[in-house]
Amino acid sequence: MKILVVGAGAVGGYFGGRLLEKGEDVTFLVRESRKRKLEENGFNINSVHGDFSAKPRLLVSGENDEKFDVALLSVKSYQLIRAIEDLRPHLAEDGVVLPLLNGISHMEELTRAFGEERVAGGLCFIESTLDDDGTIVQKSPMHQLIYGERSGETTDRIRRLEQAFEGANADFQLSDHIEQEMWHKYLFITAMSGITSLFEAPIGPIRELDSGQRAVKALLNEITAVMEAAGAPISETIAEDLYGKINGLGHGMKSSMQRDVERGAPTEADHLQGYLLKLAHEHGVDVPVLETVYTKLTLYQKARIAEW
Repeated sequence: MKILVVGAGAVGGYFGGRLLEKGEDVTFLVRESRKRKLEENGFNINSVHGDFSAKPRLLVSGENDEKFDVALLSVKSYQLIRAIEDLRPHLAEDGVVLPLLNGISHMEELTRAFGEERVAGGLCFIESTLDDDGTIVQKSPMHQLIYGERSGETTDRIRRLEQAFEGANADFQLSDHIEQEMWHKYLFITAMSGITSLFEAPIGPIRELDSGQRAVKALLNEITAVMEAAGAPISETIAEDLYGKINGLGHGMKSSMQRDVERGAPTEADHLQGYLLKLAHEHGVDVPVLETVYTKLTLYQKARIAEW
């Protein structure tokens, strides 16, 4: 399969790099600035699972109209519209988009742009960053990508994807209930990012306080209630399961959103907490903790824009 990775950042770059390392036909669709850095410093992964360096094939939007069988899409939500336009001329007529964004509302944008049949389901669990010279740094055991048809079927194209992913130095897992997996990840990431950003602390110190434990549990219960009201395919025990998961995280664990706030970067609050708040209002679900989280993040974003 001809694989196009939209962006060569910390997430797409990592998984695309592992496929390139295996020997798959991988091209990275990048901005001019990222292309210059990659040409200057090379493409490098520094990981607990093994380092990798290469000079991959790079494509800049508008350079040509070459077509690809699958596009791995792992941009921030606020970059999605531009990424869709960059990708549009490069997706083959029977090509498939495999999105790795957090949240769920991007699926509406993608299906509107490419059609239901051309969008699969996907998510990932990984802690990775770019250092100053553009190296992808990945220092935790988790490097998992989960994918599947949203219908749950095992189609020919999913079998081809499975063959492309098989044997790569990362944990690629095929799922026959990817929709549920995506909603469960959405619940976890929204609660984790919300609670750590609200209290401006890693999860450990928050958990040590009885009030912190209650806040975590309350936010999980609120989000679960919203998803149930919206008819999301979540399990009956998901709030309890994720509460246990959060209590099992490392003491110093921070969410990526919290790190974004700490460095004054944009956040995905509208895509994560904001979309759930919209659903809560539509279905009449009371969500005071979620409201508080979203208010804090919105005020941060307004202050950041004002500083510019």
